[in-house]
Amino acid sequence: MSLLLELLKDSKRSDRELATVLGVSQPTITRLRQRLVKEGLIKEFTVIPDFVKMGYEIMAITCVKTEHTLEHMKKAEKSIMAKPNIIFSARTEGMGKNGVMITLHKDYSAFSNFLAEHLLEMGDDIKDHCTILISLKGRILKPLSLKYLADQG
Repeated sequence: MSLLLELLKDSKRSDRELATVLGVSQPTITRLRQRLVKEGLIKEFTVIPDFVKMGYEIMAITCVKTEHTLEHMKKAEKSIMAKPNIIFSARTEGMGKNGVMITLHKDYSAFSNFLAEHLLEMGDDIKDHCTILISLKGRILKPLSLKYLADQG
């Protein structure tokens, strides 16, 4: 688990550097990293970019109340997987909603067009929705990062 916590702090470090920090051999780190991947504790190695520098001004969190039918869920999954600006989506409970998605948008116009198209595509399957818009150029109190999890370990 200590290797996972170190990777959360900075996953680009070499096995040699991690071995030094953790006081074990480099081959041990390599084996442990491979085991973390094999066991599914690490799903993928990725980065958290500066969304503003990538051209995104808005992050939207949209909660929906939808139909619970198998047909609807298949339709929703197909639609969601086809849209790369949807960076997270899940079933939820609470506040009268049963689904959520987090999306990134270049500006308000792009968000508005995205939402209108998504609602049109999903039709009557979406019974209600509400959205919170986050200005990525605004005051961010705690930037998106997974390194905070390592600090509690």
